[in-house]
Amino acid sequence: MPDDTSQLFCPLEFRYGRPKMRDLFSRERRLHRALRVEAALAEAEAELGLIPRPAAEAISAAATGSHVRLARVDELERELRHDVMAIAQALSEAAGEGGGWVHLGATSADITDTALALEHQEALRIIRQDLNDLAGALLTLARRHRATPELGRTHGQHAVPLSFGYKMAVAAAEVLRHRARLDEVAARVAAGKMSGAVGTGAGFGEHAFAIENGVMHRLGLVADEAPTQIVGRDRLAEMTNLLALIAGTCERLSTEVRNLQRSEIAEVSEPFDERRQVGSSTMAQKRNPMASENVTSLARLVRAFALPPLENMALWHERDLANSANERVVFPHALVLTDDMLQKLIAVFHGLQVHEDRMAANLESAGGAVMTESLMLALAARGVPRPVAHELFRRLTRPGSEGGSLTERARHDPTIQRFFSEPEIDRYLDPKLYVEFAAAKTDRLLSSLEPTLGS
Repeated sequence: MPDDTSQLFCPLEFRYGRPKMRDLFSRERRLHRALRVEAALAEAEAELGLIPRPAAEAISAAATGSHVRLARVDELERELRHDVMAIAQALSEAAGEGGGWVHLGATSADITDTALALEHQEALRIIRQDLNDLAGALLTLARRHRATPELGRTHGQHAVPLSFGYKMAVAAAEVLRHRARLDEVAARVAAGKMSGAVGTGAGFGEHAFAIENGVMHRLGLVADEAPTQIVGRDRLAEMTNLLALIAGTCERLSTEVRNLQRSEIAEVSEPFDERRQVGSSTMAQKRNPMASENVTSLARLVRAFALPPLENMALWHERDLANSANERVVFPHALVLTDDMLQKLIAVFHGLQVHEDRMAANLESAGGAVMTESLMLALAARGVPRPVAHELFRRLTRPGSEGGSLTERARHDPTIQRFFSEPEIDRYLDPKLYVEFAAAKTDRLLSSLEPTLGS
C-alpha cells in the first residue's frame, strides 16, 4: 500500500484485499506476464528454426522489468493507442538486433489471453488455499464441539436439537465442495492460445500446432483446443460463477455468525480485541459482528461480478472488444474480494467464542418442546397412527397450553401414559438423544473430510 493514500479512490487499493493477492494484478506484474508470453513465443519459434536462436535469446533476456520499463510502455501506448503493440515495441527496443523477431505471427489476444490464464492460475491457487484453511478452521470447531448441544432452528423458530459441531462440519463439507469445483475450473481456466487471428493458426503455417504447444508447455498452461481470436469466454464465466458460489457460502456462514451473536441468542461471538477495539462510537457496550457483516456486504458484490462474464460470451463473430473493458475491472475485483472474504472468515472461525452455557440455557428454555418428534415417533412405533400422534403433540405444544413444560404435560397425558412410563417419557424428551446422533454424524464427516485437508 502506498504511504500516501489520499489520492486513491478504489477501496481495493487501501481498504480491502491482501497485498499477496492485490499484487498479482499490479501493472508491473501484468507487464511481466505479457513479456513471459512473448519470450515463450520466441523460444518456441527458434526451436523450430523459424527465427534465429540468438534473436530468441536476446528477446528472452530482454523480457524482464529491468529491461522493459512500464514507463516506456505507457509512453508508446499514448502514441500508438494500442496496449499490446506498445509492449511488443518496447520489447523490440530492449532486444536490440533480435527485436525484429518479436511477436512474429501472433495477434494481440494470443498475448493478453495467455497472460490472463497465468494470472488466474496464480490467483486460484491462493483461493484454493483459502478454502482449505477455512475448512480446517471449521473442522477444528466441529471436533471440539462434536457433542455440544444446541438448538436447531428452521424458519427462525426452534426445531430439534443438534450439536454445534455438526453445524460446523456441514459448513466444512460445503467449503470443500467448492475446493473440488475449483480444481475442475482451474484446469479449464489455465488455457491460453497462440493461434493468431480468428484462431486457426494459419499465420504460423505448418508449424502452428508445434508453436502453440511449445509456448504453452513453457508457461505451464494448456492450449484452448478451439479458440476464436480469443480464448473461449465460457471458461472465464465459469470461474466468476464459481466465485459467486463461494460468495454464497461466505454469506451463509457470516449470516449464521451474525444471527447466533444476536443479543437474544448470544451463542457465539466474533473475536473482539477488548483492549482496543470499539464497537460503536456512541454505545460503548456494543460488540458488533463487524467482520461477518463486512463479508455479507462483499459477498453481494462478488455475486454481481458473475453477470458481465456471462454476457461476454456473446461477442460478435470471432471477437469484438465488448468484453475487454469490463474484464479489466471484474476479474481483479472478484478475485481480490473473494480472497478477502475467505481470509476474514478464517480469522472469525479460528477465534470464534462459543458460549456453551448460552446454548444449554436456550435449549433448556424450550421446555422439552423441541423433542416432540422423538416422542411422536416412539408413539407411532407402538401402534398410534402417526397423524394421531402428531395432532396430540400439536395440541400439547400450542400457545397457552397449561401444565408447565412439555415434559410435565406429557407425563399427565392419558394417551402417552398408556404407552410409556415416566422414565421413558423423560428419555425420549431428553435432547441428548438427538445430540448423540449429531455427534456420530459429525464423527463420520470428520473422518472423511479431515484427511483431505492436505491434498
